[in-house]
Amino acid sequence: MKSLLRSLPAAGLAVALALIVAPAAAQAPPAAVTGKPAAPAAIAAAKEILTIKNAYAMYSNAVHGLVEKTKNVLLGANLNYQKDLNEVAVIVAKNLAGREKEIGDGMAQIYATEFTEQELKDLVTFYKSPLGQKLIASEPKAIQSSMAYMNVWAQSFAEVINGQFRAEMKKRGKEI
Repeated sequence: MKSLLRSLPAAGLAVALALIVAPAAAQAPPAAVTGKPAAPAAIAAAKEILTIKNAYAMYSNAVHGLVEKTKNVLLGANLNYQKDLNEVAVIVAKNLAGREKEIGDGMAQIYATEFTEQELKDLVTFYKSPLGQKLIASEPKAIQSSMAYMNVWAQSFAEVINGQFRAEMKKRGKEI
């Protein structure tokens, strides 16, 4: 189970590499974004929610991070070009600076298609309320603690599963 948990970041890297290897596919927006365009007021409310929730912090480093990942993949196959690839990474990052705004625009479009305009306005009101502000402040810690609990639970439960596999295999006369 520990190796599974350690491999999760590798899965994220695999996704990033897939985006690097298949740039044409990576340029296609998600289906939710290509659907019927939402009303401008709904988009504005969705953007306000994302601003209130500081969603920008989630993706503000996306361009730089993907440029670095791409550079590192290329370095792995082209070690003799390290100096050049480091220099080119700076140029590419500069050329693509600001493109992370596309993520926010896409997220707003998704919110605006998942919620009605009135629901979005109600959410803005909620997030501006004392309870909404508390949720925004406390939710990251609650999520982090929940993830830590899930990891501990999964490791413990994996031992239970392993024990049952061993017991069932022993019934078949096979020690594992």
